[in-house]
Amino acid sequence: MKFAPLAFAALLASPAAAFDLSAMSEAERTAFRAEVRAYLLENPEVLSEAIEVLQSRQAEAAAKGDLALVKANAKDLFDDGYSFVGGNPDGSLTVVEFIDYRCGYCKKAHAEVKELVASDGDIRYIVKEFPILGDQSVIASRFAIATLHVAGYEAYEKVNSGFYENFRGDVTEETLIAFATDLGLDSATIMAQMDAPEVTKVIEDNHLLAQRMQISGTPTFVMGEQMLRGYAPLGTMRAIVEEERG
Repeated sequence: MKFAPLAFAALLASPAAAFDLSAMSEAERTAFRAEVRAYLLENPEVLSEAIEVLQSRQAEAAAKGDLALVKANAKDLFDDGYSFVGGNPDGSLTVVEFIDYRCGYCKKAHAEVKELVASDGDIRYIVKEFPILGDQSVIASRFAIATLHVAGYEAYEKVNSGFYENFRGDVTEETLIAFATDLGLDSATIMAQMDAPEVTKVIEDNHLLAQRMQISGTPTFVMGEQMLRGYAPLGTMRAIVEEERG
């Protein structure tokens, strides 16, 4: 069985149902495979085009899946009643960030997220404490959440920024006391709250939410109804914000 080039091209474009490999003899299958190989070697751009189509379809499927996850978990993402809310509380678009203070990419993203929120003026910004990088990450998150509980939003914002901008070394009782003192906060009251059940519950609930959202790394963002998994530069984040606003 010999396939002319035009006939072979037409065969590739035809519906799968119109061509049955199982109906071929062994000799015909061998000839067909040889034609496929020869065609692809002569036209390698076909493979690039096929890969691009596949990647586009995978990206579209992932975006649809993320959209469904955001909608299914909207209340816990945008209105849980316990997470820090910054930026413009009445902003038309909400950005949620899952963070770990020991995450290098969270630190890298911090200044850009801060600039995004400040320069836009119409973004409601929510932080989800999501410690995943070991015991020191958990201790840092407990300290931040305890600060929010006992001293409020302004104090939490100082701690949140401070962990990225000023904090150095291991997260220990001694370094946290010094950190709180430098920020003008009552370290004793904060430290006493760190192991409170309500602090533990915040971390547990955020981990359960992340599990439902299929989030396994930081930073992860929910921007409107889109998810951004991992670090992205300021320009990319601004483009997503504009896209979400339509």
